[in-house]
Amino acid sequence: MIGDEAERPRRRRGGRSSFAAQVLVLQLVVVIAVVAVCTGVFAWMSSERLVHEAQATALAIAQSVASDPDVRTAVTLEARTPGTPTAADLRTGPLQELGREVGARTGALFVVITDERGIRLAHPDADQLGLRVSTSAEAALAGTESVSWETGTLGPSARAKVPVFAAESSDTAGAAISAGAGEVVGEISVGFAPQRVFADVVGETALVAGAALLALTIGLVASMLIRRRLRRLTLGLGPEELAALVQNQAAVLGGVGEGVLGVSPDGAVTVCTDQAAGLLGIGSVVGRRFDDLDLPDRLVDLVADDAASPASAQLVVGSRVLFVDVRPVSRDGVDLGRVVVLRDRTDVEALTRRLDAVATMTTALRAQRHEFANRLHAISGLLETGQDAEARDYLANVLDHGPLKYPVQHADRLTEPYLQAFLGAKGVEAAERGVLVTIGSETLVTGSLCDPEDVTTVLGNLLDNAVNAAVAGRVRPAWVEVEVLDHGTELHCSVMDSGDGVAATGQDEAPPAAPTSDQSDLDDVHGHGFGLPLSRDIARRRGGDVWLASPGVRGEHGAVFCARLPGTVEPAPSMAGDG
Repeated sequence: MIGDEAERPRRRRGGRSSFAAQVLVLQLVVVIAVVAVCTGVFAWMSSERLVHEAQATALAIAQSVASDPDVRTAVTLEARTPGTPTAADLRTGPLQELGREVGARTGALFVVITDERGIRLAHPDADQLGLRVSTSAEAALAGTESVSWETGTLGPSARAKVPVFAAESSDTAGAAISAGAGEVVGEISVGFAPQRVFADVVGETALVAGAALLALTIGLVASMLIRRRLRRLTLGLGPEELAALVQNQAAVLGGVGEGVLGVSPDGAVTVCTDQAAGLLGIGSVVGRRFDDLDLPDRLVDLVADDAASPASAQLVVGSRVLFVDVRPVSRDGVDLGRVVVLRDRTDVEALTRRLDAVATMTTALRAQRHEFANRLHAISGLLETGQDAEARDYLANVLDHGPLKYPVQHADRLTEPYLQAFLGAKGVEAAERGVLVTIGSETLVTGSLCDPEDVTTVLGNLLDNAVNAAVAGRVRPAWVEVEVLDHGTELHCSVMDSGDGVAATGQDEAPPAAPTSDQSDLDDVHGHGFGLPLSRDIARRRGGDVWLASPGVRGEHGAVFCARLPGTVEPAPSMAGDG
C-alpha cells in the first residue's frame, strides 16, 4: 500500500507534461496568436488602403472622362435626342469607342457612360448598351461624386461615379451644383476588379509572413532559454510539486517542536522558525549573514564547515542546553546550503541531573539508615554489658564523623539529614578522585529541606564542577569546601575549590558583591558540562540565582560559586515561632 501511494505521484508526473514544457507551449501559442493577429490587422489595413487607392484612381479617371469636352458634347446630344437610343447605334458610337479605349489604357474593369436617365451609352459588354445601370446612379445624376465597393453585372468592384454636365454649362466634373447653375446630362462610372485592387496584397503579405516567421523563430528561441532558466530556478519542480513543497514545509516547520534554520551556500539565513528564534534568543534574522549573529562560536563553526557529512553537537546557549544537528542539503548536484535543527534538551538534562541527585541521596540515606541501625545495636550492646565509657567514646566518634564514616571533613557541622547524606555521598565520589570535601565553618542549617530535589540538583552541579576544577588544578592535595546556611525559607550555598580559578579567561576583576545576571557563559569559565546553566535556571525559576562570587586568589583558593534558593527550607519550629 505504501509503495502504491509512493508510485502514484510519479505516475501523475509522468502522464503530464512538465511545468516548463507547459510554459514553453503557452509562450509559443501566445507568440503565434500575436503574430497572427498582427498579420491579420496588417492585411486588413492593406486591403482598406488598396480599396481606397483604387477608388481614388477610379474617381480621377471618371473625373477626367467627365470633363472631356467631346464626352460632354456627345452625352448632351444623346440626352437631348428624343427617344431611347438603340444598342446597334451605340455599339458604333463614339462614346462606346472612347469607353473601351480608356478602359484598355487604365486597366479598369469597366468605363460606363449613361445619360440623365441612367441608360448605358457605353459599356464593356455591348449587350448591356441601352439598358439601365444595375447600381444606383442617383447621387451622380444629382450632381454629386461618390465612391463605393459594389457588385454589378461584371461582379464586385471598387468604383467611382461622377456627373456629366451639359456642354454649354460652365460647371465641370467635381464642381458643386448650386440651384440652377448647371444641367446634369449623364454620369461616368469607372470600376476596378478585386484582382486588380488586391494585386499587391500577396507581395506585401509575403513580407509580413516572413517577418512573422522570424518573430516566431525568435519567440521559440527565447521560450527555450526561459524554459531552461525556469528549470534551473525551480530545480525541475512543477507547480504542483512546488505547492506541495510549500505546504509540507509549512506543516513540518510549524508542526514540530524543534527549531529549524536554513543557511544558503553564501552564508545568509533563508529560513528561521519561531522555535529556532526563541531557542537562540534572536529576532527576525532572515536575510542576514549567519556568522554576523550573536551565537556561540561552536555553532558558527559547525555551519561554516564544508564537510559533506552531518555534524552534531550539544551546546549551551544562554540558559538552555541545545542539541544541534547540522546537515548539508543538495538537489541534483546543486549545493543548497545547510539546515540546522535545534532540539531543546534543557528539561531532559535538568531531569536527568535531578534523578541522579535523588538517586545519590537515596542511596546515601539508605546506607546511613542501615549503618545507624548497626551503630545503635553496638551502643545498646555496650550499655548492656556495663561498658559506659566505651559507649560514650563511641557516641562522640559518631557525632564527630556523622552516622557514616564519609570522607567529609567536619561533617558534624551539618545536621540536616538530606544534606548530610547527599554531601556524604558526594564526598565518597570526590575521594575516589583524590579530592577531600570539607564542610566550612560558616555552615549552619537549623531547618529542614522541603524541596530537596532542587537543592541537591543545584548543589550537586556546583560540587561536580568544583571537583573537576580541583582535579585539574595544580594544588595538592586537592580539596573542595562547601558552606550551607539557611535564612528563613532561603538556603544559601557556597562552593570553593583548590583549582586554578577562572582568571585565565579574562575575569581578573574583583568578585561581584551580589548575584549578577550577565554571566551567561559560566560553563566557559568553570566546569565542562551543562550543570551551571541548568543550576542557574533552576535557581532563577524560584526567584534566586547562581553566580561567580570570586574568580580565585592565586596561592589561596580557586573559584567560588554561590547559590541562593528561596522556598527550599522549612524553618525549625522555634525559628518559625520567633518569626
